[in-house]
Amino acid sequence: MASFTNCTTKIFSFLSYLLLVESVQSTTDFVYNGFFRANLSFYGASFMRSNGILAITNDSSKLFGHVFFPTPFRFKNLAARNNISDVVTFSTNFVFSIHPKYPGLGGHGLTFLLTSALNLKDCLPNQYLGLPNITSKSQSATRILAVEFDTPTAFYNANDGNDETNTTLILKSGDPFQAWIEYDNLQEMLRVLISPLGMGRPAWSLLTFPVDLAQVLDEYMYIGFSASTDLLSAAHNVHGWSFKIGERAAELDPKKLPMFPTDSKKVVQREGFIVGIVLVSITLFILVVFAAVHVLRRIRVDEILKDWEGEYGARRFRYSELYSATRGFREKNLVGSRGFGRVYKGVIRSTGLEVAVKRISNNSRQGMKEFAAEITSMGRPRHRNLVQLHGWCRRQDDLLLVYDYIPNGSLDKLLFDNDAQKKRLRWEHRYKILTDVAQALLYLHEECEQMVVHRDVKPSNILIDVDLSAKLGDFGLARAYDHGNNPATTNIVGTLGYMAPELTRTGKATTSTDVFSYGILLLEVVCGRRPIEPRRPAVELVLVDWVKEQHCRGDITRAVDPTLDDYDADEVALVLSLGLLCSHPHPGRRPSMRRVVQYLMRDANLPTLPTDIHTERPEEILEYSDSYPDVF
Repeated sequence: MASFTNCTTKIFSFLSYLLLVESVQSTTDFVYNGFFRANLSFYGASFMRSNGILAITNDSSKLFGHVFFPTPFRFKNLAARNNISDVVTFSTNFVFSIHPKYPGLGGHGLTFLLTSALNLKDCLPNQYLGLPNITSKSQSATRILAVEFDTPTAFYNANDGNDETNTTLILKSGDPFQAWIEYDNLQEMLRVLISPLGMGRPAWSLLTFPVDLAQVLDEYMYIGFSASTDLLSAAHNVHGWSFKIGERAAELDPKKLPMFPTDSKKVVQREGFIVGIVLVSITLFILVVFAAVHVLRRIRVDEILKDWEGEYGARRFRYSELYSATRGFREKNLVGSRGFGRVYKGVIRSTGLEVAVKRISNNSRQGMKEFAAEITSMGRPRHRNLVQLHGWCRRQDDLLLVYDYIPNGSLDKLLFDNDAQKKRLRWEHRYKILTDVAQALLYLHEECEQMVVHRDVKPSNILIDVDLSAKLGDFGLARAYDHGNNPATTNIVGTLGYMAPELTRTGKATTSTDVFSYGILLLEVVCGRRPIEPRRPAVELVLVDWVKEQHCRGDITRAVDPTLDDYDADEVALVLSLGLLCSHPHPGRRPSMRRVVQYLMRDANLPTLPTDIHTERPEEILEYSDSYPDVF
């Protein structure tokens, strides 16, 4: 009898497995314009709203939620099991909205994810989007690929194909947005696009990232969404969703998507107006009391800020003084506009000093934390190759920083705005600019009172003065540490193409990650092209890989910017080789900035690099480091 029972159990298990395989094999796509009859798996705080909208979380604090399509999809071809790179093409698009409990602060965002397991373990209700707390391969067998849509830094430009038209997307606004995520298995390229609902698919990708997903995905993976709330809480909603294996997913129908009522705010405003009229006398009294308290608080804050100002050596300007210097921040004085806000040229009338006033936008990625970081990082350092911070101003929501005015603008502008500008940068100018930036980083890393890690070295943060000398600026992401202290883990910040690979694993920005960014800068200035250019052929897509290929062929000078008419071939080879060494994927193989300056000043000879500098075998690394111990 026991033998019969065991046999029956095995047969039942085998039939269940066959049913699962059949289900997986027959499911390659779906389309949900709303989720009334959708068969989905819910975990944590996720639920279905009465209007057919998926709620990944509500706006309560300390929650996490997951929603998955209940059966896995096959992401690797069964017939090609021995070929680990054979991941199928796939595509998804979905409409989502994020409603923060406190609109001015936002929340933590949500992710679209692929996971090898449905019931994820070790997830915490905090700022890490409801994803597992243990993600290393050695500790967890679960494979995860997540694409995050972030709200604290949710400031994107979605171009609709017209170069003169850009739409600012603020994901924490509560408005619905449509996202497309696509993977091309032939190009091994992941693309992400986003636009406000109703504007259609953008002409250009927000993110184009070369990656071999065979190293990440299992043969079968579940797909879904994840979000969490901490003290900053928000309701995360999905209104519609489509997915397809092998080609582009079906487009959603905006007319069929469930939405939140649009007139509720008007009702609340009308009721508030009536109550306000009835209680006008009480309101006026409260306003008078509030104003008195506010004045007292401002007096206290001003006293605190004066002490803080004295500690970091930066002057606090009066708002009226900067308003007058820039003639009311008029458009004629505008000299630059970027994601953080606007920069105006001005003259401080009391001293005649010509300055650049950086006015940080209320919706900027560079908020109060970065504003303070820029002051504390730049209040003390003084160096000829650093942009000098003269002072700052804070007036209600206005955050302003006052710098030296640098007439030629950024290196990025000179390199890429037009050929006429680029031709001004002859080889001797480029070499001097690179040397100037190296000396600035050496000062920050080793010679100033505290070690400063810049964390965002790139051409747009390097300003060029009238003598074509370089000054490193924009310290909004910088962090200062006492010498000898190890930097703590931080949020991963920086610019794609300049970020060292170890940042994604450790989250620690160090002097070595600055050296990596500087190495990419070396290659960019010599080659006259950006670190990643999606429109180039696959072999030229990533700059460092292309230069490495020329180095392997024994003709590294083939990578030189074609607009350079005359250059020193030895210096070009030196800078390109040094760029490859500084951008080595292993941080221990990169030189210090002191050694970099010695190479550029010809006070030390750069050793001959192996032809496979980024892919050498362990025994070759040991042999190379033993031969040149001062490099490492």
